[in-house]
Amino acid sequence: ADECSEALLDGRLDIYITTNGGLAGWYPPAQFLDLPYLFPNDAVAECVFDGPLTQKLRAAVLEEVGAARLMAISNTGGWRNIATTSKTVRGPDDVAGLKLRTIGADVQIELVKALGGSPTPIAWPEVYTSLATGVVDGTKNGITDIVNMKFHDHLKHIVLDGHAYMGALWWMSEESFQNLDDAEKRIVFDGFQELKWTARQAPKLKAVAAYAAFRDAGGEIYTPTPQERAAFQQAAQPVWAWYEKNFGREWIDAAQSEIAACEASLDAAFQAAAQ
Repeated sequence: ADECSEALLDGRLDIYITTNGGLAGWYPPAQFLDLPYLFPNDAVAECVFDGPLTQKLRAAVLEEVGAARLMAISNTGGWRNIATTSKTVRGPDDVAGLKLRTIGADVQIELVKALGGSPTPIAWPEVYTSLATGVVDGTKNGITDIVNMKFHDHLKHIVLDGHAYMGALWWMSEESFQNLDDAEKRIVFDGFQELKWTARQAPKLKAVAAYAAFRDAGGEIYTPTPQERAAFQQAAQPVWAWYEKNFGREWIDAAQSEIAACEASLDAAFQAAAQ
């Protein structure tokens, strides 16, 4: 992934996709996208990513990096949830002492610490063996990744805490984009809009079959109560404080403002349709 990112930034690739964590490697303030429990659901997240926040992020990365233009944000695998090998997690207290696999991203490491667990960065190809041998007690992944990689051979419990929306950020080389004429730019723009819609729907459809496969393998799926969800959110507050200490409140405020606007817009649409 790092080599592909470098190829995009130096003009050897025209188009590439990163996760939220991948973007943070170029532009560290973008870690706000992975702040725990930032987005309440798909509808709000998709609304936010179709609005001014994405425009602001595009401009910030162009100013900071220069070589990459953000074209669209879709989804790469649903939502991150906590999955464990031998223990049902219903609230943050149940995470205490668990060794959870993370990637090397600071926000993910800070979240496991805040919940009382032991963050254990492990490369993706080594996760299956690490679960099998007890190097880790669980992981933080979307259900489609868990089933596709057969992690459910060992993971037997999932709590649907939904602590992070698994964003997929689509990039185009700024040089390649600017070499297009206006008509070609419009064609490319329209293509990314279609791609974005398709890439948002695919994880939702795949998740239905993946959850069924998890259950069929003897797995337990637990939906936290509103009180338990609130406890997760409260326990995660140190992660937000960590982010603010390192990057300030600009992106937190921008995201929360757009989330509130989208929630109001979606609620108004429902009220109008329900009359």
